[in-house]
Amino acid sequence: MLVHDHARAIVSLDHDVFAPDQEQIIPFPIARDIILKSSPEVVVFDCSCRLNRPVHCEPTKVCMIIGQPISGMVLEQQPSARRLTQAEALELLEAEHARGHVHTAWFKDAMLNRFYAICNCCQCCCVGIQAMVQYGVPVLLSSGYVAQIDAEKCAHCGDCLAICAFHALTDGDGDVTRNWENCMGCGACEVKCSTGAITLVRDERKGTPLDVRALA
Repeated sequence: MLVHDHARAIVSLDHDVFAPDQEQIIPFPIARDIILKSSPEVVVFDCSCRLNRPVHCEPTKVCMIIGQPISGMVLEQQPSARRLTQAEALELLEAEHARGHVHTAWFKDAMLNRFYAICNCCQCCCVGIQAMVQYGVPVLLSSGYVAQIDAEKCAHCGDCLAICAFHALTDGDGDVTRNWENCMGCGACEVKCSTGAITLVRDERKGTPLDVRALA
């Protein structure tokens, strides 16, 4: 707990604060590797962002805790929580990916100093995504990738524009274009593109992708 003066000092800082292990967007292949290669202990529970909306996305059980002791704590404290087999966790992840939702990796630095969860976020309910888009709050790090568009394959169907949570795509003058600053490399546009015109490519200027081996 912080006393008032200490809290005030943090708020009034006039320079950036280094935040290691900040929450990060992860493309589907990395999220899938986490399920396959990290702790076999997976617990799912209701997403508070979705439940707090009068009209929300379904299903609501999309937040996955990976590994002890937090998985055990969630089972004890969350009535909606239940254990998942690896196959069930992969099925949930694949279904959220197909919906065009954003996979994010979360860290608990104060308690364990390590990764502990995968959330599957929708643009209509997720408080973090809305804080970034509406108020410019840097809640999430980029995945380290960006969307690349093949104009010759693009059918201008508009599916990618509708699914992009970060408003990184526009369709004008006959071409779909990507805003580099806004693109977080989540891969939602890629999975929704029926013609295969969009692929994720590595971009070092966007940071470093999450290393699954470091989570073991």
